[in-house]
Amino acid sequence: MIALVMGEKGLISRVLSAKYGAFLTFGTIEAGVVSAPGQPTVRDLLDLYNFRLIGADTKVHGEIGNPIGHVKSPHLYNAAFRSINFNGIYLPLLVDNVANFIDTYNSPDFAGYSYTIPHKEAGLKCCDEIDPHAKEIGAINCMIRNPADGKLKGYNVDYLGAIAAIEEGLRALNGSSNGSGSPLAGKLFVVMGAGAAGTALAYGGKQKGARVVVANRTYDKAKALANKVGGEAITIAELENFHPEDGMVLANATSVGMEPRSDQTPLSKNALKNYSLVFDAIYTPKWTRLLQEAQESGASVAFGTEMFLNQAFVQVEKFSGSPAPKHLIRDVLARYT
Repeated sequence: MIALVMGEKGLISRVLSAKYGAFLTFGTIEAGVVSAPGQPTVRDLLDLYNFRLIGADTKVHGEIGNPIGHVKSPHLYNAAFRSINFNGIYLPLLVDNVANFIDTYNSPDFAGYSYTIPHKEAGLKCCDEIDPHAKEIGAINCMIRNPADGKLKGYNVDYLGAIAAIEEGLRALNGSSNGSGSPLAGKLFVVMGAGAAGTALAYGGKQKGARVVVANRTYDKAKALANKVGGEAITIAELENFHPEDGMVLANATSVGMEPRSDQTPLSKNALKNYSLVFDAIYTPKWTRLLQEAQESGASVAFGTEMFLNQAFVQVEKFSGSPAPKHLIRDVLARYT
């Protein structure tokens, strides 16, 4: 029997047919030229999803989000799994309702997930256990199933990846070394966005001793997060004229500027001249309009790709139990950004 589901949500059925003993699956020779909606290319089946390596014991992982078509994670994780001989597959998972998905795919072989917009808070509610950092942030971006009892534990490595990227940028700017403490300590750290990513960045800034300012489209949401991290709150509109001191650090944790709307920016170019470093959590595209205009205004920039890489290193190790092949992961991402 050959069973499959049409459309973008059906990719999981097409790729995992090899795991569940289907006679064959369908692919297309040329991208976009399909005989049915949702067909992957033969090249993607073989090279991206390692189709010939999938078997009954293969552990299933994936990125849960909506939309999900822009994500680069499958390229990185599947290459990493193959490199370290880990019997796992990593899929883009277009999910509307996280709780329904988790209840449906409850087999021990569905071993771990990454979470992206807009499901980081919903994922937290589906956990049996929550890492203390994720609990304080109020969102997860990584979930692991315990093979012994099937319980799901949630983690948040957003703040680790983002803060590491910002610190690396500041150290390069200041010419300081890793052993000299966090370069964020004492800095005025402005976080745009009060959602899951903004919360993680604000939390990370607080952990590093920064003075956190939360800017959001709605003041009440900014104030709620600012109170949580002992910071200040303003609106995005007020941020246009916000310049209490020089040398500030700005982090964009909104989705403004993400593909396909990469012509947009959350803050005007004129306002960017007040910052020594600007970080954008968006990694598609790598050079967002915000970062381009920040550099033109004289600020140093830190890329969302670095945050993405730092997260990938941690999650590959959590999924596989083996050290992440960092050089390989970095090389693969460079090919797709």
